[in-house]
Formats: sequence, C-alpha cells, structure tokens
Amino acid sequence: MAWLILLVAGVFEIVWAYAMKLSDGLTRPGPVVVTFTAMALSVGLLALAMKSLPLGTAYMVWTGIGAVGAFAVGVVVLGEAVTVMRLAAAVLIVAGLVLMKASSPA
Repeated sequence: MAWLILLVAGVFEIVWAYAMKLSDGLTRPGPVVVTFTAMALSVGLLALAMKSLPLGTAYMVWTGIGAVGAFAVGVVVLGEAVTVMRLAAAVLIVAGLVLMKASSPA
C-alpha cells in the first residue's frame, strides 16, 4: 500500500509542477491554487508512505516520478524539445528508480 501511496504522491508532484508552469510566475490565481493544493497533497502522501518505506528510497522515487513525469508533460503537452541527451537522462532516472525499488526491503 505504501508504494501505491508513493506513486500517487509522485503524480501530485507532476500536477503541481505543471500548474506552476501555467501560473505564469504565480500570477494566475487558478493555477496557483492548484499548485499549492497539489504540493500539500504530494508532501502529505509522501509523509504517509515514509511511515513504512525507507527515507532514501521514498524520497528518490518521489522526486524521480516528479522529474520524469514533468519531463513527459513538457514534451507531450507543452511541446518542449526531445533530444537524445534529454531522453538518455530520463532513462537513467528511471533506471535509478528501478534499482532503488529493487534494493528496498519494503
């Protein structure tokens, strides 16, 4: 269950990053509300997952989901550039997440 909670926390990490981008420097009220709500949910769920997951594993997976997810949203939704180096970086992050999960006792 902790892994599912952590996954949802990571999704909220992506949501707040995207909403922050839409907020235009925190000047648009709607996206600002979404940003801070998603931040609170993300951190709250991370804290809940950390009750049974190791700190290093939980935090790395949470930030990795957010980083790779925000990269994907940037490419798919915002039309950001896809380069070999950017894709390689995302693959390396995912590989690190898989290794961290595989090495976790929980």
